[in-house]
Amino acid sequence: MAQKSLVERDRDLIWHPYTQMRNAASPIPIVRGDGVYLIAEDGKKYIDAVSSWWVNIHGHSHPYIAQKVAEQLGRLEHVIFAGFTHPGAVELAERLIEILPSGQSKVFYSDNGSTAVEVALKMCFQYRSNLGDPRTKVLAFNNSYHGDTFGAMAVSSRSAFTRPFEKLLFEVEFMDVPNAGNIEILKEYISGIASDLAAFIFEPLVQGAGGMQMYEARYLDELILHCRKNGILTIADEVMTGFGRTGKLFASDHLSEQADLMCFSKGLTGGTMALGLTTCTSDIYNAFLSDDKLKTLFHGHSFTANPVACSAALASLDLLLDNETMKNIERITQSHYEFLNKIKDHPKLKNIRQTGTILAMEWESTGETSYFNNLRDNLYNFFLDQGIILRPLGNIIYVLPPYCISPDQLNYVYLKIEEALERF
Repeated sequence: MAQKSLVERDRDLIWHPYTQMRNAASPIPIVRGDGVYLIAEDGKKYIDAVSSWWVNIHGHSHPYIAQKVAEQLGRLEHVIFAGFTHPGAVELAERLIEILPSGQSKVFYSDNGSTAVEVALKMCFQYRSNLGDPRTKVLAFNNSYHGDTFGAMAVSSRSAFTRPFEKLLFEVEFMDVPNAGNIEILKEYISGIASDLAAFIFEPLVQGAGGMQMYEARYLDELILHCRKNGILTIADEVMTGFGRTGKLFASDHLSEQADLMCFSKGLTGGTMALGLTTCTSDIYNAFLSDDKLKTLFHGHSFTANPVACSAALASLDLLLDNETMKNIERITQSHYEFLNKIKDHPKLKNIRQTGTILAMEWESTGETSYFNNLRDNLYNFFLDQGIILRPLGNIIYVLPPYCISPDQLNYVYLKIEEALERF
């Protein structure tokens, strides 16, 4: 009997995310990574222009991260994090608090972006409860996405993704992202429901899975300040925007007002391993300090603060703060800006927008702007044929590359986008 291929073995057993398995195309078997490239079983190389779901900020199989992970595996692979600690978790917390926006003082580890959001929400709800003033609602933006676990789904905009679970999700107040025309209306709306609101959660400046929608920092500043005046905790979900994506270390660095809690994952380990964390102010932390054990934050994960993941995060942080990486972020930001101005008037583009290393283009199409727009598959397959991984959000193409992408590699991506504009 002939040996089954990797794809055949995959089909026998594996259920892939966000995939209708009945009619899905065969997955591409990737066997190796090298810098900006993912290399398939047949030898074809793909430029990973979306950083493998936005996590890979330094390139694949980075030798420095690999070295640090290997060294850690020889020392300590894991330890329960209730009642114990280890050097990597302490050092990572110290280094992150040092570079985070002012006010963040405590770090709670988890496994991924969704769990980082879950932790933040639980902190906010229990904070109010511990103070003897429980509040039961959260405020979020329309078009938001914060993850796929139940709390994260609840504070994400209602969509086809959440529809089967809607009766199980807690009640959330949704509003539009702020702009010059609606900011005063939004503040009035918040004032009217403030007594019910435990928290306001937002993706600062860029709504990722919602189509890389972008909005201005100055109006978000006004909302954060208004929430503070009304006793509403604020959560900055920096799972996607953190670690250089917006041109600064964190999207919140563009703000003058800062959130009470922040959520991180994705680029935290340079895409090497799963790790999430939630940070908060001392005020929030202190509300859980009590002789009453019922005021404890009862939350944890088996792999909380995994030492190997922490070593990957520390190595990724070393690379991120290196001058060469910061120059690359500036170069990509400038290249995106120049390309945006080159094609912004193309008749097939409904909109083109940029924040830092994130460039998004919305195609004119006959269908609605959504994840299910039919143009998506045509564009996706075209770019794969050209050796580029660009995973459209419906009719929205976005480029969000590893910072190590060279000028020639980035220009190749731009060239193929121009070809697609003429073809589709």
